[in-house]
Amino acid sequence: MPGTESAFPIDLKKYRKLTLDPSKPQLTAEQKSTLLHNIQLLRDALVLFTATGAARGVSGHTGGAYDTIPEVCILLSLFEASEKYLPIVFDEAGHRVATQYLLAALDGHIPPEHLLHYREANSKLPGHPELGLTPGVKFSSGRLGHMWPMVNGVALANKEKVVFCLGSDGSQQEGNDAEAARLAVAQNLNVKLLIDDNDVTIAGHPSQYLKGYDVSKTLEGHGLKVYTVQGEDIDALWAAIAAVVTYDGPAAVVAKRLMAPGVADIEGSTHGHDVIPVKSAIKYLTARGYPTSTSEDILNNIKPSSVPYLYVGSTKEVGANRVVFGEAVNLVLDKLSKEEAAEKVMVIDSDLEGSTGLKVIHQKHPEVFVPSGIMERGNFSTAAGFGFDANKFGVFSTFSAFLEMVISEVTMARLNNCNVLSHFSHSGVDEMADNTCHFGINSFFADNGLSDVQSWLYFPADPLQMVAVIQRVFFERGLRFVFSTRSKVPYILKEDGTKFFGDGYEFVPGKDETIVEGKAGYVVSFGEMLYRSWDAVLRCRREGLDVGLINKPTLNLVDEQTLRKIGSSPFVLVVESLNQKTGLGSKMGTWLIERQLTPKYGYMGTTKEGCGGLGEQIPYQNLDPQSIILKIKQLSN
Repeated sequence: MPGTESAFPIDLKKYRKLTLDPSKPQLTAEQKSTLLHNIQLLRDALVLFTATGAARGVSGHTGGAYDTIPEVCILLSLFEASEKYLPIVFDEAGHRVATQYLLAALDGHIPPEHLLHYREANSKLPGHPELGLTPGVKFSSGRLGHMWPMVNGVALANKEKVVFCLGSDGSQQEGNDAEAARLAVAQNLNVKLLIDDNDVTIAGHPSQYLKGYDVSKTLEGHGLKVYTVQGEDIDALWAAIAAVVTYDGPAAVVAKRLMAPGVADIEGSTHGHDVIPVKSAIKYLTARGYPTSTSEDILNNIKPSSVPYLYVGSTKEVGANRVVFGEAVNLVLDKLSKEEAAEKVMVIDSDLEGSTGLKVIHQKHPEVFVPSGIMERGNFSTAAGFGFDANKFGVFSTFSAFLEMVISEVTMARLNNCNVLSHFSHSGVDEMADNTCHFGINSFFADNGLSDVQSWLYFPADPLQMVAVIQRVFFERGLRFVFSTRSKVPYILKEDGTKFFGDGYEFVPGKDETIVEGKAGYVVSFGEMLYRSWDAVLRCRREGLDVGLINKPTLNLVDEQTLRKIGSSPFVLVVESLNQKTGLGSKMGTWLIERQLTPKYGYMGTTKEGCGGLGEQIPYQNLDPQSIILKIKQLSN
């Protein structure tokens, strides 16, 4: 049968259990043969099922998980041999989740056929491992580079066990790992790191954008015992792992290899960090001796899914606000000479330039651009330091989920009156196949100053408004935060069919915008929820319910005139995709009560862990137009 109805064509029962003794660091011919067999079997399986992510349009990650299969097979052989090892393959690179799903299938927790639903909505196979969601998954990885400190704690709780953690040259760039290394050495913890050093991250090669960074030297400097080997040399890899296992204290094996070794089209390239394309997977599996028809029958019959809905009040044309951010910055920089731009502006990347819109700045205005690594805390403070001068402006960008990582640095920048424009893309939950740990839902954490200072949180509703916001606020002083989504958004239309933020529109910070007046009550929304709210409001109005809609592009400032208007109406409903506990809805009710305004009040936001997939996340959180309509009708009764 085609597509996901197929039987899994790679027989995981051919995996051969093996026991390895670290006191014998030289493999026998039989042990080596078995290891190489297991490695190839699991790599083939991994290529096949991760390619289903490419086929269904939900992306995914092949190369990193493919790389570390030799280490994983060795760990399984150690677990099989002795109970002195904690039998969990912790991994601080959560995007390599395919490894965890493969292990769950090997252990019988999920059938191999289920792997063909990789990253599909509601499959319980999201883009990062989540404890309690997927049968057989033994931990939640969280965000990149966050696992080692927790593994230290696991080691302290299991002092009689050897505890392993997979790492990478990308995850090791995070500051958490430096702190974890110091504690591991100070407490002589029995933690063993197995680090895939493939010189590839999302935006490029660390050896090029982060010159001087050396994983082995860094860990040695912290005091770990480090063995550096060629990861594809199975004899050398086993000897090194045997050595760290028998070493008394924290130790690491740094395995150097090309990304996705032996996989044509993606080997050694940044493309290997992402999911393998379908054609490349079929080529690989065919070269490996699998019938071309088998992989084609599966992969060519899996298609992207969508949540069909014809929105009213917005265009069919869509744009990516996260990309438009960079284009809007370029429009500002284009007005300056190269020398003036370099003197006045600095844009720093955290290995996400292609995802957060900075790539176009890098290409057009390299004079202001600083490529950097996966070091959000330090990079934000670097942007702030550049903006320490009242006439200089730092620009910083990363995913919204990572805003939670830089809160202390935000406070530091505020105390020093720094000028920083921060762009946090991938806000909310829309199209977040990486799932819960990548939800960007605590944006209001950025507004953590006292009442006598001001920060500005902006969430444009469409590409035209994004351009207007950046043009207006780029050279304003202080801390400014701009949010966008991973998903593309349509253009908001007026009732006469023209674009709301088109010709004649001017963005005013702090001013709420009336999309349409209403006597029955008001919906307040922003960002990617505005077009969904507008659809719901228009459908209610067609039914005779005179509901109004307010766009609140400046999230954290009270527009007194608008607040009094909506607060004097029968009801107010806040619709957002931010965390219902910390978002706009959690604050606007207080603003109303402080002014003795008491309409019926409701607020809708993200309330539960994700379902995976892309467009499915919004209806799963009950934030689709029909859910908004239901809430409007409840409040209007």
